[in-house]
Amino acid sequence: MKTQVAIIGGGPAGLLLGHLLRAAGIDCLIVERQSRTHVEGRIRAGVLETVTTDLLRQLGIDARLDSEGLVEAGFNLATDDQVIRIDIAKLTGRHVTVYGQTELTRDLIDAAPGRGLDIVFEAADVAIHGIDGDAPFVTWTKDGVAQRADCEYVAGCDGFHGPSRRAIGPGAEFERVYPFGWLGILSDVPPCHDELIYANTRDGFALASMRSKTRSRYYIQVPVDTPLADWPEERLWDELERRFAPLATRPVVRGPALEISIAPLRSYVFETMRRGRLFLAGDSAHIVPPTGAKGLNLAASDVAYLAEALIAATTRGDASGIDGYQARALSRIWKAERFSWYLTKLMHRFPEDGSFEHRMQVAEIDYVANSVAMQTAIAENYVGLPL
Repeated sequence: MKTQVAIIGGGPAGLLLGHLLRAAGIDCLIVERQSRTHVEGRIRAGVLETVTTDLLRQLGIDARLDSEGLVEAGFNLATDDQVIRIDIAKLTGRHVTVYGQTELTRDLIDAAPGRGLDIVFEAADVAIHGIDGDAPFVTWTKDGVAQRADCEYVAGCDGFHGPSRRAIGPGAEFERVYPFGWLGILSDVPPCHDELIYANTRDGFALASMRSKTRSRYYIQVPVDTPLADWPEERLWDELERRFAPLATRPVVRGPALEISIAPLRSYVFETMRRGRLFLAGDSAHIVPPTGAKGLNLAASDVAYLAEALIAATTRGDASGIDGYQARALSRIWKAERFSWYLTKLMHRFPEDGSFEHRMQVAEIDYVANSVAMQTAIAENYVGLPL
């Protein structure tokens, strides 16, 4: 088969890119190795910047976002004895929206057939060829049958472990691995607070979040090698109740877990985002700690830049956008990495830190509490820097 742009990966980055290209009349094909059920069921982020929601509204895929998403005018940074509200609406004139990545992915997949966006699920052995020439192509196997798509460009939106980053070859790579993970629980119970609480407690980081008015997402910091079996539901609920009782406006409500997992934290950037006619976007090029709610949103900004560049190249023969894509994307990527690193360092207890480092955290949090300028800087980054 032939298409103009082959997109590897059917997560939010690949789906958003596909919709943006189809809206401009460009043929594209999404190739995804997992099943549709698996893709739609992945539990991920839930806080959307205005950059991301603006893209969904631009595409007209915003009906459920507007009816079910929670508009959040602020969020909270807390210690054991104080809660600092960051009023992002007052400080920036904008807001974030709580809407689960699972729901966003489902919306994008549901809208695909009516917009002529083809998605191949359960594609095995995906491989990328010919990216250094002017006739790249992608191969895969579906139901035991070998398939091939010839294209003009390939977009790698397939995450850290996908074939796209490997196809780039050696590149400029930067990484910071953190010595802890987030133990998270998702449950259909009302949240204990109307806005997110990021807490630096004497026992480590904790987060009270939500996916809706009736679905809560909680996390606590644990050593990265912690066995999940060490944390049965009752123990986790006890810990969450203890940490958030002095901070939240309502008690922590317990309920059966829909999902419990431990997510390791790291900061990672693969700066070589282009080789020939292959371009990386989203987690294939960068990973951020979830502390700053940047992962999905950073993928959306990559896609906005890449879609604009590919549209110019395929419709007008203007290659300036694709030539400048890497530098343009990296400028925003490193700012988001900095903010996620900053909040991670501020709100977690690092095992190698001593009393001096803890005093530095206390001083920084106190400065945030009493500085409108500092709160404004945090709000600007949290709500999303402009494209």
